Amino acid sequence: MPWTEWIRTVEVEPSIYGADFARLGEQLEALLRAECRVFHFDIGDGHFVEPITMGPIVLESIAPLIHRYDGVIDVHMMVDEPAKHFHAVAEAGGDSVTFHYEAVDDVAATIRAAREQELQVGVAFNPETEPRHVAPVAWGADLVLCMAIHPGYSGQPFREETYERVHELRQLLPPEIQIQVDGGVNDANIEALHERGATLFVAGSAIFAREDLPRAYRRLVQALA
Repeated sequence: MPWTEWIRTVEVEPSIYGADFARLGEQLEALLRAECRVFHFDIGDGHFVEPITMGPIVLESIAPLIHRYDGVIDVHMMVDEPAKHFHAVAEAGGDSVTFHYEAVDDVAATIRAAREQELQVGVAFNPETEPRHVAPVAWGADLVLCMAIHPGYSGQPFREETYERVHELRQLLPPEIQIQVDGGVNDANIEALHERGATLFVAGSAIFAREDLPRAYRRLVQALA
């Protein structure tokens, strides 16, 4: 199923990396019951980004719960040589993979490798990379992820230049390619990001740092209404 069928105009994606892993299933089910349908799953390899984060074993453990509610898992691969891992992600229940522009030599070939595993696919880029360099090679993707922080660590402050970067990206990409923002997204900046062309919003601390997760999720959704 393509991203165009997953997106209800816009989507707020809770970033599972920010969850309480002692209560992971409970927290995910609470968000699913609050009608959250797209979850962001970060994989870091300790090379492309310093932290070693979650991997296919965790993905496999949560995929049945998320899919039972007709949810999908958007896997952000902060790794070197991402195509090596696409099969494992697909086997574990991932629905879409996003790899970094900076991590590959051939963006088009990496997109094709994801398609071969029947995965949807996105291209991410870091704050130091210019949108004009990414857009021309990302036309075969479903989404482009504009990082609003340096990838790898949660809780970093949102970079104000992201607004202009999203706006520039929207001008450069065809309308069918979605723009995603990850890093520091909250109810104070999500509307302005949407106005500049973003439709997918990854939220970690803005949801999982709150006591009432469904309320925090709905607050972000309402800020977009």
